Amino acid sequence: MNKLRSNCLHFKELLAQNIALISPTMTAALIVPLMFGTTGSISWLSYALGGVLVLFVALSLNEFARRTTNSGSMYSYAMAGLGFTGGSLCGWCLLWAYLFIGLAGTTGFTYFAQTLLQMVHVNIPPVFLFVLCLGTSYFIAFKDIKISTLITLGLEAFSITFIFLLAFIVLSHKHFAIDTAQFTLKGTSMLTLGMGVVVAIFSLVGFESSTAFGEEAVNPLKTIPRSIIWSLIITASFFVFITYVEVQGTAGYSTTLDKLGAPLTTLSQIYGVPFLGPITSFGAMVSFFALASSCMNAGSRVMFAMGRHSFFPVKTGAAHPKYGTPHVALTAYAIVMFSVVTVCYFWLTANGFAVLDEFNDAGTMGAFGFVGAYTCIVLAAPAFLKKRGELAAKHIVLCVVTMVLMLVPIIGSVWPIPSPPVNAFPYVFVGYLWFGLIQVMSMQHQKPKRVEEVGAEVRAQHAEIGVEAVA
Repeated sequence: MNKLRSNCLHFKELLAQNIALISPTMTAALIVPLMFGTTGSISWLSYALGGVLVLFVALSLNEFARRTTNSGSMYSYAMAGLGFTGGSLCGWCLLWAYLFIGLAGTTGFTYFAQTLLQMVHVNIPPVFLFVLCLGTSYFIAFKDIKISTLITLGLEAFSITFIFLLAFIVLSHKHFAIDTAQFTLKGTSMLTLGMGVVVAIFSLVGFESSTAFGEEAVNPLKTIPRSIIWSLIITASFFVFITYVEVQGTAGYSTTLDKLGAPLTTLSQIYGVPFLGPITSFGAMVSFFALASSCMNAGSRVMFAMGRHSFFPVKTGAAHPKYGTPHVALTAYAIVMFSVVTVCYFWLTANGFAVLDEFNDAGTMGAFGFVGAYTCIVLAAPAFLKKRGELAAKHIVLCVVTMVLMLVPIIGSVWPIPSPPVNAFPYVFVGYLWFGLIQVMSMQHQKPKRVEEVGAEVRAQHAEIGVEAVA
């Protein structure tokens, strides 16, 4: 069998995949302090604006998702609209994005696992925790994608439940009074608000991951677009709410929110429920496990799709004869994830950094990949619709508006110039894209027949009865 297991993922599993990759707990546990340090008391507004911006990207993506689908869809979507070169670059961006966001999940899992273990005076080297996180994710994903996605949903739901409980306790202590300080723009500039939107966008990346499961979804032309929109609505709303609560809850505390390494634990101590501290830390740990697992699932399916097109050894495009999972691509991706996170850990610790620094750096690196992939999709949508004879003025307007909005994270990633080593990250990512582009040009020069065959395969995948999908 060379096909993935079909009709096994319903709407709830697809929604779980997207939400797990966005990882609401990650934002509540570690990113909100960063947002507060950027935009202060109006941090919730940055999440609201960031959610609107990403929604525009989702609308462009759904122009594809409502019409056609297959495994590794965003890569295939971009190829349908932009051709072989543009689609290939989108695929390389996605591999990078899922790899580094997956490493953020792995290091986040390790950070909170160490926090819990230190409570019982146990110390386990981070590398062993890397193995535990990635090894367990791999085993579950290898056996059954449905079980894997349901586990991620359960873990994230467990974590969010206790975060909501803690938030309710905080608000009740405040007598549910409106924090008026969070609704004034005094002292806020467009620059700081824009930088906050960049942080918000990076918190929301991953909403599109269900598109990688086109061959495994039930009624994919309906369930995948719905999962994209609802995952954004749910998580963006949660980010606005929890940011408001954390800012209000820590107002007047001896340490400002941006200086807190574990804001949820601090809130549990401030408001007399210290027993929730370990519980929320455990919830964060399992949520980060879900993030690493969902990235492994999504990234391996992009590799699976690219393996079918000869970017990787042909075996990476094979499915397991019994489980219907992309076992070779999954194995390769898991090995790469472990190798990179381990090498980076030893390099960073040798230079005086810690696991939490690796988490921050991995998240920043991954965000570049998502911005690149989203840009490809936004540009590909009108080209795709034109080739189908369905292009309308509203599609062009959507593309132009979204590209203007995309300038916020693109410019915000490089200006103001960040401190070392983050200032070098854009150049590393561009170098990686050059590597991908060289491979694309090499295939076009050395294997022109195979490139033509790939084009024919994409035309067949995205064709509508009586209408050519790709020129």
